[in-house]
Amino acid sequence: MPTSSQAVWFIVLALLCRAEGNRMLPLFRRVTLGVGLALVLSLVVVSAQGTDPLVGTWKLNVAASTYSPGPPPKSLTKTYEDRGGGVLVSVDKGVDAKGNPTWNHIAFKYDGKEYPLATSTSQTFDTISYKRVDAATMEYTVRLDGKVSTTTTRTISKDGKTLTDRTKGTNAQGQPVNNVAVCEKQ
Repeated sequence: MPTSSQAVWFIVLALLCRAEGNRMLPLFRRVTLGVGLALVLSLVVVSAQGTDPLVGTWKLNVAASTYSPGPPPKSLTKTYEDRGGGVLVSVDKGVDAKGNPTWNHIAFKYDGKEYPLATSTSQTFDTISYKRVDAATMEYTVRLDGKVSTTTTRTISKDGKTLTDRTKGTNAQGQPVNNVAVCEKQ
């Protein structure tokens, strides 16, 4: 793929050939057009491959979700932003079963390393680590004082409209957790 400086030289050469009436002009135009199209197509392919299906805003569908032990939150909205360099930022805002506002903030990469988690309510975790299984599946583990609290497998549907988190582990009261949270892309 030509660099931007090479592309500039192609344009300069095209102008020089035109100014001197060179017979190579039609061939040069075809080559320049071909290189230009290849550059544009490669940029389109790279940008399409680089889009993380998680990026965007997701709203919890409480009716389609199950929480054991319950009760489920009244509402939850998850927003994921790509900050470049493989860094994603997650902001979760919601209302718990008692009507209290909740939030979580985290910046992370899919590298399996632990990242600190800022949260309004958690008694069960202080760090989280993410790893990608495939383009539509990721796993994350939350820990409290270095000990695993829960593990979640997150899948995004083929149409990109549904996010499902399957979480297993232990809550702050020592009870087993087995939640399935279904979110819809907004």
